[in-house]
Amino acid sequence: MSLTITTSPPQTLSLQMEAAEGKAPPPPAPSAPHPAQRCQLQPHPALPLPPSTPLRQDRFHVTLDGWALLALSAVLVLAMHSISRPVLDMVVLSVPLGLLARNDYLNFLKLGPGGTPPTPAGWARLTFYRLFTLQDPLRAPAADPAQRPACGILAAAARGPGSASGSLGGGGGGGGGGGGGSEKRGLPYRPGPRPAVAGLAPQRQLDQHGGASASARLRASLAALAARRPADFVTATSCLEKHGLALFARRPVNVCGNGEICHVHNTDRSMHMNLHPDDIREVLEKGWGQRHPLAWEKGEGLLGGMGVSVEAPVPRTFVMIYAPRDDQDLRVIARIIEAAIWYTTAERTELELVSETSL
Repeated sequence: MSLTITTSPPQTLSLQMEAAEGKAPPPPAPSAPHPAQRCQLQPHPALPLPPSTPLRQDRFHVTLDGWALLALSAVLVLAMHSISRPVLDMVVLSVPLGLLARNDYLNFLKLGPGGTPPTPAGWARLTFYRLFTLQDPLRAPAADPAQRPACGILAAAARGPGSASGSLGGGGGGGGGGGGGSEKRGLPYRPGPRPAVAGLAPQRQLDQHGGASASARLRASLAALAARRPADFVTATSCLEKHGLALFARRPVNVCGNGEICHVHNTDRSMHMNLHPDDIREVLEKGWGQRHPLAWEKGEGLLGGMGVSVEAPVPRTFVMIYAPRDDQDLRVIARIIEAAIWYTTAERTELELVSETSL
């Protein structure tokens, strides 16, 4: 006899950050500071980075053979006649709940390093956050007409010449991927199924981790952009993840993690970044990513629907972008990062992809 119970994978994120001193010009404070607004910038290790790490999430299951089932039944019958009913109820409920919690905690650890400490306290905090997580990570948030920038740029040409004043990032180059100027009609559809994703913080892909060369080119391109324009950008270890290379804007308009634009995960090569709601919709519809489960809005989740209000630990525009599997994926992802730069700085910037021979 086999009883299998599947649990939701655990999740994590860092909430406590400190202001950077002497690392970069301080960003302007937004009207409503976010918990993930400020952090300590730390130099990132030199490229290249270690290869991705296999990730897995294990189901919780209990298997009983005939003799074990007979012994368990006998114990329950004896307990019913020797233990008070309230105590017996607590024991019967606490055993499977304890086993489920243990399995969930181990799955949390198997996702690898992230912003939340890999401790029981960190896991317990994320367990609470599950009561508010997004119900549908493939539904884009509504745009705020008063927010700057006023619109996205990934599908600007498809919506007409009045959207974001044309196409993305100067039209081409390494980050263009598919023509320039008004010929761009949004992102292409991502071939194949979406990868399996687990966790909150860390949130990770369980498969389709992509090629090492594509990920190395992406990291080198972010570093090259910061080296080419040091007055505008800097690379450092991510403020949110505490691991992985991140690109920061020195003068952000929309502030997250001291101006963090995006970061790349070492374990699965996926990314997190902030995008305009218009661009989030384009990314979701074309299959290139999904929203972060902690980027909830008021009324989301079990307790949120009951009127309990808890501020989300990350902005509602926080999204995961899947790892690039090849050079074609990389060109599209470069365009998405250009859109993340646009949302963070309200300025157009072209991300030029470095050649593989220059690594």
